[in-house]
Amino acid sequence: MPKIIIETTVNAPMAAVWSAWNNADDIVRWNAASDDWHTPRASVDLRVGGGFTSRMEARDGSMGFDFSGRYTEVVDHQLIAYVMEDGREVRVEFSDTPAGVRITETFDAEGTHSLAQQRDGWQAILDRFARHVEAKAGT
Repeated sequence: MPKIIIETTVNAPMAAVWSAWNNADDIVRWNAASDDWHTPRASVDLRVGGGFTSRMEARDGSMGFDFSGRYTEVVDHQLIAYVMEDGREVRVEFSDTPAGVRITETFDAEGTHSLAQQRDGWQAILDRFARHVEAKAGT
């Protein structure tokens, strides 16, 4: 199963980045690849063995799905690893840089969509996350 890597740098303090990534109230504000999708609800139990879920829906109500999994590794302000319900693994690394917090996500590809579609969709969500945190932090 191929792995896909995406990355962004968020111009905000690590504490703000970490909080927005793991707070359900923030997740519902940034977790969508485009403006015609949204996340009406999310839950996070950030601990090894804890779970998460985000309900992603088209704004017109035409479709939706739950994105969920279980955390396998959590290192505060550094790393979150999890396994999605379909068994694919995801690793999210957070590192301080002079330009801000670099987030690198590595995830197992699925077989339905092209690698480019998956990379573009996940990158769009990550870019939206960066904009959300920067706006919230006033940077």
